[in-house]
Amino acid sequence: MADNTRSVGLVAALVVAAGLAAGGYGVGKGLERFRAADRSVTVKGLAEKDVEADYAAWPLGFRRGGADFGAVQRQLAEDRDRVVAFLKAQGFTEAEIEVRPLQVQDLWAREYGGNNQPLRFQGTGQVLVKSARPKSVEAAALAVDPLIQAGVQLGGGNGPAGPHYQLRGFNEAKAPLLAEATRNARDQAEKFAAEAGATLGRLRNANQGVIQIGAAGGEGFDDGSARVKRLRVVSTFEYTLD
Repeated sequence: MADNTRSVGLVAALVVAAGLAAGGYGVGKGLERFRAADRSVTVKGLAEKDVEADYAAWPLGFRRGGADFGAVQRQLAEDRDRVVAFLKAQGFTEAEIEVRPLQVQDLWAREYGGNNQPLRFQGTGQVLVKSARPKSVEAAALAVDPLIQAGVQLGGGNGPAGPHYQLRGFNEAKAPLLAEATRNARDQAEKFAAEAGATLGRLRNANQGVIQIGAAGGEGFDDGSARVKRLRVVSTFEYTLD
C-alpha cells in the first residue's frame, strides 16, 4: 500500500511540474527539471548580496597645450603640484599617491600633417591614488571643483576616467554566498518533494555556478565604476526522490 501511495505521489508530482513549467513558475521558484523515470529533481538556488569595494584606484589625468615647449612643461608641473596638494588636503598619505612622469609631444614632428596643428606642443600628466579607503576616494572625486577653478584641465591622462573600485576580499564574500545558494536550492527541493508525497534523497550532482559581479541596483557586468558591488550566483543541484 505504501508503494502505491508513493507511486501516486510521484505521478502527481509530474503533473505539478508540468503545470509549473507551463506557467513559468518553476524556474522562478528554483525548480528546473523533474525526472519521473529515475525519480530525481533538479533545482536552482539563487543568492545575491551587496558588498562594498575594499580598494580604489583613481587616476587624475591633466593636460596642457601651447606653442612653447618650456611653457607647457612648466604648466604641467604646476598642475601636478596642485593635484598633489589637493589630495593631501583630502587626507591621502604619500604612500597612497603615485606621481607619474610628465609627457610633452611635438605635434609638428609627426610624419603626416603635423604642422597643421594650431598648438605645436601637447602635454599630459597623471597622479594616481591607490587606497584601501574607497569611501574617501569617492568623496574626493566629488570635490575636485577647486582644481578646475585653478585652471587644471582634468581628464588628459591615460586610463579610465574616475575612480576604479575593486573587491579584493572576493574569496571572503564568496563562501557565504555559495552557502546561501545551496540552502535555497535544498529548500526548494524539499518543498517539491513534500508536495509530491516523496522524501528528498541524496545529492546526485552539484554545480556551484559562476559568481557574477555587477553594480548594486543595476544590471550587467561591473565596469569598476560602482563602489558597491552586487554579487549574484545561481547554483544547480540534482537530488534523488525516495
